[in-house]
Amino acid sequence: MLDVIDLNIEFHDHLVPETVVHHFNLHMDEGEIVGLVGESGSGKSMTALAVAGLLSRHDMKKTGKILFEGTDLLHCERSRLRALQGNEISIVFQEPMTSLNPVYRVGHQVEEALRIHCPQMTRQERKARAIAALADAELPDPEEVYAAYPHQLSGGMRQRVMIAAAMVCEPKLLIADEPTTALDVTIQAQIVKLLKRINREKRTSILFISHDLSLVRRLCGRVVVMHNGYQVESGPMEAVFDHPKEAYTKKLIAAIPDCRKKTVGKDGRFQKA
Repeated sequence: MLDVIDLNIEFHDHLVPETVVHHFNLHMDEGEIVGLVGESGSGKSMTALAVAGLLSRHDMKKTGKILFEGTDLLHCERSRLRALQGNEISIVFQEPMTSLNPVYRVGHQVEEALRIHCPQMTRQERKARAIAALADAELPDPEEVYAAYPHQLSGGMRQRVMIAAAMVCEPKLLIADEPTTALDVTIQAQIVKLLKRINREKRTSILFISHDLSLVRRLCGRVVVMHNGYQVESGPMEAVFDHPKEAYTKKLIAAIPDCRKKTVGKDGRFQKA
């Protein structure tokens, strides 16, 4: 479904051009969940934005291919790209308050993709679809949420609104760019569970970008590790986590907090139970 081939992203806003993504490759099948991990500045979000078709700065050069069901997103006509964005390919960002417009009600914003891609739908049909999407995102009282403003909702509810807006056209690919970073651990677990259900029931492929390897391990079947713009390791989740080959991957995995039960030893230090 998705093939990223030798992707390079280069900025030309300084005296010397700076490459932020080097020779990146990725293959995703229908219904697959792939994790893209790395520390801040590793290039993972830049790669995700390129796949979503959201890198259009004049001082940026992109080479390679991003094939979505045979269409090269880097070189297709702008009209073709617009037809895919929000319809076949959707994205959920890290902080919903910067994505949601504070002056519009939630329902109006969830319906945006429908107004663009389904102009034949009536106002009543759009409303019904939006409320159904909010309910599918497991929001309580979806009719009330539809009529609310973003500031009237909690952080977890706003992130569910963003997922509903991304899924309202039932895309084939959902890009989740650090969607749980601003949430507490309980809500994080709920969002991961929701993404799993969306993948299972709708066969939506998910590209999950995160620096939290524990979340990635719970959600994804395959993982790609990035460092300084380079793809350093990739493979099935268990193989990469249990038998990492690269020093950087080993360092990331070693940094995962060990939350297993610990006891206090005679010397006053914590020991694993």
